Amino acid sequence: MRQHLSLISQRTKPGRHAVVVMDGAGWHTDDIADEFNNLSIIKLPPYSPELNPIEQVWSWLRQHHLANRSFKGYEDIVDACSLAWNSFISDTKKVMSLCRRDRAMMTTC
Repeated sequence: MRQHLSLISQRTKPGRHAVVVMDGAGWHTDDIADEFNNLSIIKLPPYSPELNPIEQVWSWLRQHHLANRSFKGYEDIVDACSLAWNSFISDTKKVMSLCRRDRAMMTTC
């Protein structure tokens, strides 16, 4: 995870600040972004999939491409997932509508 955050930090333009939204996964610890001065973490409250944009993406992928199917094998799964993902990212408005949130909610301990 630190390597991923390092890449985000490196790609963030000088004078800008990146915010990464994380769910409650065990490796998403509170101090994970401490070493980056241009990066902050917003941790979602427990049991709040409606606030996690990626949950909306997974739901759309399942509903429109991946649910109620059987696959012949690994390559068939990879092909189906690739087609589903490419379909999703080809519609910029859909990506924005599923991933946008009007406000970010922070919780503190």
